[in-house]
Amino acid sequence: METLALDVIISNSLPNSISYQEYSDLLRKYADEGLTTGPNQNEDLIHYTKLNVQRGKRISKTVQLLPELVKKISEIDQKQTWLLITESWCGDAANSVPVMAKLAEINDSTDLRIVLRDENLELMDQFLTRGGRSIPKLIVLNADNQVQFAWGPRPEPAQELYDAWKNSDDDVPYKEFQVELQKWYNQDGGSSLQTELLKLFLR
Repeated sequence: METLALDVIISNSLPNSISYQEYSDLLRKYADEGLTTGPNQNEDLIHYTKLNVQRGKRISKTVQLLPELVKKISEIDQKQTWLLITESWCGDAANSVPVMAKLAEINDSTDLRIVLRDENLELMDQFLTRGGRSIPKLIVLNADNQVQFAWGPRPEPAQELYDAWKNSDDDVPYKEFQVELQKWYNQDGGSSLQTELLKLFLR
């Protein structure tokens, strides 16, 4: 099988992308219909999709944007596409995507476009995390659709919590760990994500 170049894969993925408003509408529709994105329509993923709709609303209303990052994004003077890979059931995405959407609104030059992971595996496989298809994954492209940087799937402190759980001998169920991780996200309020993005934009 022919291996496509990254720029071709990105160009092929962009027509599949939707706006944040379209993505939000899709999530609400699926939640109302008892569905989730992706091929796996199990009860847990459907439950998380419903939960994530509520999380997204809350975060959009309460997030405090980092002034330094707002300033940096305001100064962008050439078109950028923020290509985001996600799925409706992803808890990490539910806490990060609304923040990214707020940031993208700052400047007309920044266009947030969202693709679903399981419909774009060729793209996803170019941005693996430790060999896994972890989401969300934000890919910032310049006006020529060249990759400037990628971020994801979660802020470093959250990743450290995940790694500690993964490497623990205590056999804490994933659902219990998710509760603890969500507590961290609630306390952090999007601050760590924004700090990490600022460092990437300043490179």
